[in-house]
Amino acid sequence: MKPYRAPRWLPNRHAQTLWPLAAKTPLPPYRRERWVTPDGDFIDLDWLPDRADAPLLVLFHGLEGSSRSHYARSIMGATLAQGWNGVVPHFRGCSGEPNRYARAYHSGDSAEIDWILARLAARHPAPVVAAGISLGGNALLKYLGERGTDTPLTTAVAVSVPFRLDRAADRMERGISRLYQWHLLRHLRAHTRAKFRHMPSPIDLSRLDAMTTFRRFDDAVTARLHGFAGVDDYYTRSSSRQFLKAIRIPTLILHAEDDPFMTPDAIPAANELSPDVTLELSKHGGHVGFVGAGPNRYWADARIAAHLAHYPG
Repeated sequence: MKPYRAPRWLPNRHAQTLWPLAAKTPLPPYRRERWVTPDGDFIDLDWLPDRADAPLLVLFHGLEGSSRSHYARSIMGATLAQGWNGVVPHFRGCSGEPNRYARAYHSGDSAEIDWILARLAARHPAPVVAAGISLGGNALLKYLGERGTDTPLTTAVAVSVPFRLDRAADRMERGISRLYQWHLLRHLRAHTRAKFRHMPSPIDLSRLDAMTTFRRFDDAVTARLHGFAGVDDYYTRSSSRQFLKAIRIPTLILHAEDDPFMTPDAIPAANELSPDVTLELSKHGGHVGFVGAGPNRYWADARIAAHLAHYPG
C-alpha cells in the first residue's frame, strides 16, 4: 500500500486532526455488553454484528474516547465491510456511565488490556487481532512488550501513540496544542466531578479548576488514583517506547511527524524497535487524522485493514 500523502485540500496538521471530528462517519450497528471486572467494577463493550468464524478486531480507544469516537466509527465501519467481527471495549468510565470505583483508566493500564484480551480469546475461537489509538495504542504496545509471545493476539496496530508521556505533556503546553489540552482537560475534570458525586473522593475536588495542564492533572489525579508515586513515576513507568524492543508479534505503528500532541524527538529510533515492529512515519497526518482523498475517507483505516488481513492467523 502506498505511503500516506496529505490531500492538497487538507495539508495542515491541525486541520488533519480536527476535520474528522466534524465529519464523522455513521455510527455502526453496535450491540452493548457489560462485563464485571475481577475487582467488582464494570466495563462496557460495543460489538459489531456477529460473523461466524471470522477474525475478531479489538479496538482500544484513546483518552476520553469511546465506540462513538470518529476513529472508532470509521475503523469499525471498515471492519464490518471487510466481513470481520469487531468490538470496542471501553476503558472504565468511558461508556457514558461513571464506573464504581475511584480508579478509572490510564495510559499504562496494560493489566486491564491483558484481562480483556484473555477473556475475548477464551470465547472467540477465530484469530484475535487488536488496534490501539493514541492512549489505547500506548497501553497496547506496553502490554505487547510485557507479554512477548504470551498473548492471544496474532498481530496488532497502534496509531498516533504518545511514546513518551512526559514529552507529550510538554508539547500540549505549547502553541495551538494548548487548545487540545484545554478541551480534553475540561472533559476529564467534568468526569472526575461527576464520578465523585456518588462516592467519597480521595482527591481535593476544589483543586480541579487549577489543574490546567496534563502534568498537573496527572500528578494530582491520575497518579494518585492508580498507585503511582507522582506524575514522573506515572510517565516513566507507563510510556510505551521502552517496551517496543520486547514485542514478539507482528506489530504496525502508524505515526505522523507533524502530530500536534507530541514532539518529534519522542518517536523511537530504529534500534529501539524489535524485528517484529514496523514503524511507518508520515510527514503529515496530524493526530489520528490521516484524512484521505475524500472528506469521509481515511488512509489509516485502509492501512490497518491491509495489515491485519495479512496476519489473520
